[in-house]
Amino acid sequence: MDDGIDLAHARILVCNDDGVEAPGIKLLARVAQSISRDVWVVAPEQEQSGASHSLTLQRPLRVRQLGPRRFAVDGTPTDCVLLAVNAVLKEQKPPDLVLSGINGGGNLGEDVTYSGTVAAAMEASLLDLKAIALSQHIGDDRRIDWSAAAEWAPKVIRRLAALPWPRDSFYNVNFPQLKPQAVKGILATAQGGRKIGDHLVERLDPRGRPYYWIGPQRDEAHTRPGSDVRAVADGYVAVTPVFLDLTNRRALSSLRGALNGKRRARKSRR
Repeated sequence: MDDGIDLAHARILVCNDDGVEAPGIKLLARVAQSISRDVWVVAPEQEQSGASHSLTLQRPLRVRQLGPRRFAVDGTPTDCVLLAVNAVLKEQKPPDLVLSGINGGGNLGEDVTYSGTVAAAMEASLLDLKAIALSQHIGDDRRIDWSAAAEWAPKVIRRLAALPWPRDSFYNVNFPQLKPQAVKGILATAQGGRKIGDHLVERLDPRGRPYYWIGPQRDEAHTRPGSDVRAVADGYVAVTPVFLDLTNRRALSSLRGALNGKRRARKSRR
C-alpha cells in the first residue's frame, strides 16, 4: 500500500474518452478545481469511446493548447495520459492524481475492457500514478442526468484519497442515474458481468450493401450481490478497485502442476 493523497496540495490531471468538449469532463474539471488549485486537463480532440487501452503508433500526434492548463490531443485517452506526463508536464512535477471521466454512460462489468475512460486510469497506474475512472450511468431513455455525479464525485474522491492506496491498482467509480438525494450511499464492489455488442442493427447503404451498428443494449443478468452492476442498479455509487495483473491465479496453480510437473518427470528419466 502507498500513502493517500494530500488533496490540498495535489496536482490533478483530468482526462476522458468522450472528448475535451464533452459535458462530463467539464463537470469533472469543476469538481477537481473545488478540491485543488492545481488542475490540468489533457483530453482527446474527438470522442474516443470504446478505444480501450490503445496507442497511436502509425502517425504523429499533435497537442493543441486551448487555454491555461487545458490541452487537446488528436489521439486516444492513453495517448493523452502519456503526453500529459511526458510532454505537457515534462519539466514539472507529475500529477499526484489522475481523474478520468466523467463518462456519459456507466462502465460496469466487462465494460472496463472496452472503455477509454478506464484505459486512461489504467495508463496512469502503469506510470505509477494514482488514478480514478468515473462514469455516470444512463437510464433507459438514454438521457444523462449529471446531478448524482456532481454531488457525489467530490465525496468519493476525498474518501479514496484519504485511504492507503493499493499498488498497481486504480479505482473504477460508477454513479447511479438518480437524483443526488436518492442515492443510498457508496459501496465497495467487485467487477460484475454485462456484455456490450450482443445487439447488432443491420441496414443497407444507398447502394444496397449491408452495414452494421453495434447497439448499446447489454445483458445485465449477472447482477450478483456485491457486484458493481448490482450496486448501481440498487441505487448506490459503486467503487471497484481494479488490479492491472490479469493473471488467473487459480488456473496458474493447476497449470504449473500440469506443465512443470511433466517437465520434471522428463528430466528424471535421463
